[in-house]
Amino acid sequence: MNSRLNLNVNLDDYDEFYEMLVDSHHDLTEEQSKMLNAQLILLLSNHIGDPDVLREAFVLARVTVEASQPQ
Repeated sequence: MNSRLNLNVNLDDYDEFYEMLVDSHHDLTEEQSKMLNAQLILLLSNHIGDPDVLREAFVLARVTVEASQPQ
């Protein structure tokens, strides 16, 4: 399977990205943070727009999460 998902380094400043992400959750309840994450996923998915790339991203994210769980 040819990957269409860009897994190469693509952020100029990871620290700045992380700070933006953390700041966007500041003073939100856990429920609001979950809603914010869902909104970010929908907005960025719409921006990407390619169902094959999105499908690949969802599969990779799930595999990563499942692999991090203790057996």
